[in-house]
Amino acid sequence: MSQIISFSADSGFATDLESLIEKAGYANRSRFLRDAALFFSEMKQRGELMNMDGNLVIEGHLVVHYEHGSDQKLMVSRTGSIEVAAYHHSSRLGHSCHLCVDVIHVKGTAGDIREVYEKLQNTPNVDKVSFTIAPLRQEDCC
Repeated sequence: MSQIISFSADSGFATDLESLIEKAGYANRSRFLRDAALFFSEMKQRGELMNMDGNLVIEGHLVVHYEHGSDQKLMVSRTGSIEVAAYHHSSRLGHSCHLCVDVIHVKGTAGDIREVYEKLQNTPNVDKVSFTIAPLRQEDCC
């Protein structure tokens, strides 16, 4: 069920808000504000991977772009420090026959995930590594 929430803003902010919503590709102001509030709240509570408390248990996706023929998969799957829930490998994406992408759903402490992230970042033939953290959920939500 929807609930109307209103707030006051000066006209400059209101004009800028409409521009932000459009630039972000949202067609719905309420969804934009919801997502912005959730993102801001998560950032204030947990921060970015590189700045998180190392003992905080998190989950999310490591995305690794690397040159075809390299073997980054083994580094992540052989680590005992993080749990790998799912792994997806794609090769020969787009126009390049040399690009591979691995998407690995991981769970572990921020410190352990950060360590794997940094190792991947410093692995030969790896072009880019990113981590997308899963949204915060209430405990025992499902």
